[in-house]
Amino acid sequence: MKNLIYSIMVTAIFVGCGSVSSQKSNSAEASGQVNDTLRIANDSLEYEVIIIEPGFFSWLATQPPRGFYSQSTMEIVNSRKVLIYNLRSRNPIQFDPNLYPFPIDYERDIDYGYEVNYMLYNYFLFFEQRYNQRLL
Repeated sequence: MKNLIYSIMVTAIFVGCGSVSSQKSNSAEASGQVNDTLRIANDSLEYEVIIIEPGFFSWLATQPPRGFYSQSTMEIVNSRKVLIYNLRSRNPIQFDPNLYPFPIDYERDIDYGYEVNYMLYNYFLFFEQRYNQRLL
């Protein structure tokens, strides 16, 4: 389960803006900009989701609120999109390895809870829109 979280984190890092100098991050903090980093953790289930993606929070604010989709709906969509994402990550010749650096370890039989499924669901929507990818 930890692999799911680390895979998402590494994917977000690779897909993100790349390396940023500390001087730029200091100037961003001074200007009042907030880093788009989200951490969701549950030690009893041993999972952690970290999404580091510039613009994700501002994009998420434009999406339907929590509770709009049921957890089962998001689990079905996430399972399908994770499967396609993983197939693409294992085929770096056909698909950009910078967009799909590592497979995501997401098991359909595990209840990750509403919050993890909500963030993963929205991350996939964000990923598809931002990088013009279709995970069908």
